[in-house]
Amino acid sequence: MSTAQESATVLDGKALAKQIEQDLRTRVDTIKEKTGRTPSLATILVGDDPASATYVRMKGNACKRVGMDSIRVEMPSVTTTEQLMAKIDELNSNPDVHGILLQHPVPEHIDERACFEQIDLAKDVDGVTCLGFGRMAMQQSAYGSCTPQGIMHLLEHHNIELSGKEAVVVGRSAILGKPMAMMLLNANCTVTICHSRTQDLAAHIKRADIVVGAVGVPELIKAEWIKKGAVVVDAGFHPTDDGGVGDIEMKGMENIASAYTPVPGGVGPMTINTLIRQTVDAAEKSAGLNKG
Repeated sequence: MSTAQESATVLDGKALAKQIEQDLRTRVDTIKEKTGRTPSLATILVGDDPASATYVRMKGNACKRVGMDSIRVEMPSVTTTEQLMAKIDELNSNPDVHGILLQHPVPEHIDERACFEQIDLAKDVDGVTCLGFGRMAMQQSAYGSCTPQGIMHLLEHHNIELSGKEAVVVGRSAILGKPMAMMLLNANCTVTICHSRTQDLAAHIKRADIVVGAVGVPELIKAEWIKKGAVVVDAGFHPTDDGGVGDIEMKGMENIASAYTPVPGGVGPMTINTLIRQTVDAAEKSAGLNKG
């Protein structure tokens, strides 16, 4: 890993995702050859949120690139919790479906948590169920939430030392902040979780060896708070006229951090890549090709 005085390592998620896709294509071909079945991800989109539709399309394209099938389930915004749960049950019992993704957010009148919990653990490739979270936290076999799992893969790929380091995760969402903190803890980091009620956020950030921005507020974390030589991971993305910014102020970061994720092109590609990789894992397990 570079020192702070040298140029910082750019944690390029886009390049790594592309590299992993080559391996996934080979694995998908093997599954098809040995079972006659194509690994398949079912994506459920409820309502007409344009951003959600874009994400679902991107996930479908990623499936296509590795030779997987993508089953796109679209439901109207008037769908009830019961109707959505029934649709999930149908996909749970379909042997041709290896992974199920319920695109977040669903319309407000739907009990999103109840619908997440309806997903069979074996098909919870997005890592959204309480059972999956609990198993991951206890270091049992489970599919991790895709964004934090993708971040861990990116850090591992770049040989970032985690054991014994002080990590600060800013954000406590069920699918990002909380699982991120548990994964870092399992990697022997000392972990602090900060959030909207944290007092003196800057003081927490200043002592961190690893900073993860996962709070959903544009440039909330200031570059001047970052310790020299820290590893900086920005899981946020907020579109702007000139491309977009994350949750961390990145100006001059190459002169502060020892390694950092670019925005865009850092964490985002790894999220979708992890979803696809975990679906391939599920297809292998279903076919008895991977007992893990």
